[in-house]
Amino acid sequence: MKLAKPISALLVVTLIAVGVVAGRLTPEVFVRLDGNPPRLSWVAPLMLLAGAVVVGRFAWGTWQSLHRRHERMTADHGIKMLSLAKACAVVGALVAGFYGGYALAFAGDLDSVLGKERFVRALSAAIASLLLLIAALLLERACRLPEDDDDEDGKGHKGKGSPGRPGATPA
Repeated sequence: MKLAKPISALLVVTLIAVGVVAGRLTPEVFVRLDGNPPRLSWVAPLMLLAGAVVVGRFAWGTWQSLHRRHERMTADHGIKMLSLAKACAVVGALVAGFYGGYALAFAGDLDSVLGKERFVRALSAAIASLLLLIAALLLERACRLPEDDDDEDGKGHKGKGSPGRPGATPA
C-alpha cells in the first residue's frame, strides 16, 4: 500500500505566490476592460472563517481520538479526513494568496472610502484563508497514525500492522 505524502511547504508557498499574482492583477484587468474592480462583501471572510472553525474542530477531534484515547479509525473515515485536509490546504493557500494580492492592490488607496473598504475586506478574507490553511495542515497532521514503539518484534517491524506478524491487520 502506498502511503500518502504530507503537503510540502514548497507546494503551499507556490500556491500562495500564484494566488498573490492573480489577486494583484485582478483590479488592473477589470480597469483595462473598462470596468471597476469588484467590491467585496463580508460573506467571503465569514465563510472562510466558518470553514476554518469546522476543519479545526475535525483536526482536534481526530487528534484526540487517535493520539490521546488511542482509538482506531476506519479506513474510509481516515481517507475522508485526509482528503478534506489536503483539499482545504490547497484552497486555503490559493485563496489566501488571492485575497492578499487583492489587498496589496489597494494598499495605496487607503485614503478613499472604496479603497479602504476593499483593502480591509480582502485582508480579512486573506487572514481567514490562512486560518483555514493552518487548520487543514493540523488535520493532516492529526491523521498520522501513532507508532507503537513498545511493539518491537525483533525484526525491525513496528506496530500492529507489521507485515511479519501473524494475524496483523492494517490500521
